[in-house]
Amino acid sequence: MSPYVPILGVLFFSAALLGVMILLSLVVGPKRYNKSKYMPYECGIDPTPKAAGGGRFPVKYYITAMMFLVFDIEIAFLYPWAVAFGHLSMFAILAMLSFLLLLGIAYYYEYARGGMEWD
Repeated sequence: MSPYVPILGVLFFSAALLGVMILLSLVVGPKRYNKSKYMPYECGIDPTPKAAGGGRFPVKYYITAMMFLVFDIEIAFLYPWAVAFGHLSMFAILAMLSFLLLLGIAYYYEYARGGMEWD
């Protein structure tokens, strides 16, 4: 347990510091409330009223967001793999190649369905 004591100390210190900062921001921070602070900001343009159908976003918005997340996860897995490539076993190389093949199939499917074409 002794090697973990410094790590636990840092975690407790960080949590205490976080609590102190939040309390200080509530006590010391400015309290000037007005109507414009509570309005949504949309690049300087006044917000438009909601659409009749409830203001739904197009599906392409969600597809783009999911593609962004998949690219992030792919990079998070590929970077350490590429750094340690010379020390990996054949199983690790085949596992990463199968991961890339699976992502490639998904990207091809989305490209074939027209998900990467913008109107």
